[in-house]
Amino acid sequence: MKPIQSIFIIAFVLFFSNAVSAQYGNGGYGNGYGNGYGGNRRMNSGMDQTRAQEKPKEIPAEVTVGKIMERIKPELILDALQEIAISNILVESIKTQGMLIKAEVSQVDKIKNIQALSETTDRKIMELLNKDQKEKYIAMNEEAKNPKKSKSKKKAKQ
Repeated sequence: MKPIQSIFIIAFVLFFSNAVSAQYGNGGYGNGYGNGYGGNRRMNSGMDQTRAQEKPKEIPAEVTVGKIMERIKPELILDALQEIAISNILVESIKTQGMLIKAEVSQVDKIKNIQALSETTDRKIMELLNKDQKEKYIAMNEEAKNPKKSKSKKKAKQ
């Protein structure tokens, strides 16, 4: 045979033997860790489930900011420049908040740091808004902090 053909055949055999080995639990049919056919895999499945439960999938900051912007853009009537600037501020804030939450400090310190971050973020956003937008933004923040009160006020007005 030609050398190229033999290389392809060897690669083909290695590739598929690895796939078969992986499919049957890296030990063939009777690997001594169960009944074969991936018996080892079945033994570890309980551990895999706990690992999956321990670490929930993190939502990227950009996705969260996109949802926030969908909500506030029409209410505040933001122009394109304001939208970009506020999005950048929120992305930075959410990423910093994630780091603060993961930091190994006391719960009280975490709360203080997150409150300070929130105030700084609000101040940065307020700098970008005009007078009418600032009033609406303050009202939105109050509504977010006290959702039950705002709903009862809306019902009372109707």
